[in-house]
Amino acid sequence: MSQSASQNVSSSEYLPEKTQTVLDAFKQLGADAKLALLYLVYQKMGDSVTPAAPSATDPELAPLLMANFYTLSHEKQLDVMRDIVNGADTEYSHAYGALKENNQLMVWFAWAQAMGQSVVGMPAGYQAAQPVTEALGQIEGLAFEGQISLLREIVSGMGYSNVKPIPSQTETGKTASL
Repeated sequence: MSQSASQNVSSSEYLPEKTQTVLDAFKQLGADAKLALLYLVYQKMGDSVTPAAPSATDPELAPLLMANFYTLSHEKQLDVMRDIVNGADTEYSHAYGALKENNQLMVWFAWAQAMGQSVVGMPAGYQAAQPVTEALGQIEGLAFEGQISLLREIVSGMGYSNVKPIPSQTETGKTASL
């Protein structure tokens, strides 16, 4: 059973309701629709939605994703992206799941920048399904900070990690001891 790279705190505990609504809509999409939405977000808003805090990212931390990935066939790249979105137990999904959110954002940003060239692009004549266009419209309607918070939440929920979150005090009913 896969473990996503999620945090200890439920997103609904700190995301504004409007942002949480968009996140919930994203979670309902299939893998290919999620990939399309990520691509469209970067295509439409790439100038403003950059890899948050670029100085806090390190492409050298993910050579499998930032170098080896580009040498794969486009069909294999799409398989890798699907595996990451689905949290599959694969080498690439593990590499992605081990990254911090800013580096995960950087991976998607770099892939979006190379789509249609060294990274598989959208199929010719692709028309986004209504749930994708609705989610895109909702994302565009968020303030910049909301967009970044949403994208961080989306990317951190992908990939595979064996690291299990530490149960909260609420979950265990126990207080921390000294």
